[in-house]
Amino acid sequence: MASIIVLMALVDADYCFRYVDVGCQGRISDGGVFKNTKLYKKLEEKSMKVPPPSILQVPYSFKVPYVILADKAFALNEYTMKPFHGEPARGSQERIFNFRLSRARRVVENAFGILSSVFRVLRKPMLLEPKTATKIVLATIHLHNYLRKKPNTRSLYTPPGSLDSETNEELRPGTWRNESAPTSLLPIPSIPRRAGNHAQEIRTHLANHFVTNGEIPWQNRY
Repeated sequence: MASIIVLMALVDADYCFRYVDVGCQGRISDGGVFKNTKLYKKLEEKSMKVPPPSILQVPYSFKVPYVILADKAFALNEYTMKPFHGEPARGSQERIFNFRLSRARRVVENAFGILSSVFRVLRKPMLLEPKTATKIVLATIHLHNYLRKKPNTRSLYTPPGSLDSETNEELRPGTWRNESAPTSLLPIPSIPRRAGNHAQEIRTHLANHFVTNGEIPWQNRY
């Protein structure tokens, strides 16, 4: 019987993996995997030394905390933002929020896309013991970060055009998207969760910010 392991990762704006947790059983939701990580425990304990909340919009005095951008599988809370449920009306601030969150999370898609397109061992099931497979996955993560951070290897590892880019308000897909979808890197199911009132207030404030001070001219097309 095949074993399924999960790669839970936090990716920064430079396409590097800042935190990874490998090896949790794969038959639970993304949010369930997250709750079993050290990162989750530190965030809950407020021991991560995250900068304090700050005001995004003047004259409003509402302070917005630094947050992790996640997909719908995760729980909405004060440090994790996820999309609004369903299909909000075109032009609504909820739909624009979802677009902006998806646009930012494209960095995560690109990090995983580059990782699996270069390290081909990740593109199909590994016929290995879970412990060995975990070590291989962690090795590819370390190599990815090393190649992204070193000036003399960065442009070789991710040459121009390999990552998604925006030109004249149009998305230009990275070359890694030309690859067929891997059979091993698969999403795991989401489980609906109720969010607290303060987390919903933060998301609503961000949604309002994206249609006022933080607007980009062409976001209403989505």
